[in-house]
Amino acid sequence: MPLRMDSQMPSLDGGTDWFNSEPVKTEDLKGSPTIIHFWAISCGICKESLPDIAQWIEKYKSHGLKVVAIHMPRQESDTNVEAVKENIAEYELTWPCVVDNWHTITDAFENKFVPAFYIFDADQKLRHFQAGEKAAKMVEPALERLLKQTSAT
Repeated sequence: MPLRMDSQMPSLDGGTDWFNSEPVKTEDLKGSPTIIHFWAISCGICKESLPDIAQWIEKYKSHGLKVVAIHMPRQESDTNVEAVKENIAEYELTWPCVVDNWHTITDAFENKFVPAFYIFDADQKLRHFQAGEKAAKMVEPALERLLKQTSAT
């Protein structure tokens, strides 16, 4: 079972390779709404959702939105770091992405799914979780609700 609502953001330590940034620490994200996105290169739905994520980053940057991608291998071929790097370039991921070949981060999040999206508020409490085929379509409304609540306080 994935994290429960109001859970604190788990550590992002344990990944094998970082792309597009130095290793991101959980404390680096404090004070910003954050999406932690799990994906795999063997997941077609994951690849289809990558342009949506790029749009969210652009659309909500004024709200301080941060996104970190966790590449969670589902099969042996997914552990090829060069292939992950090629997919990052091909799909134009510009946000931080860590390869979690040992499932250290995946296990900390108790995650079993790709694609999977965890939305955390500025205090790093889990406010929304979505996974599966239609997950990307359901993330933006949840993110907008969180941002409205944040701006209202």
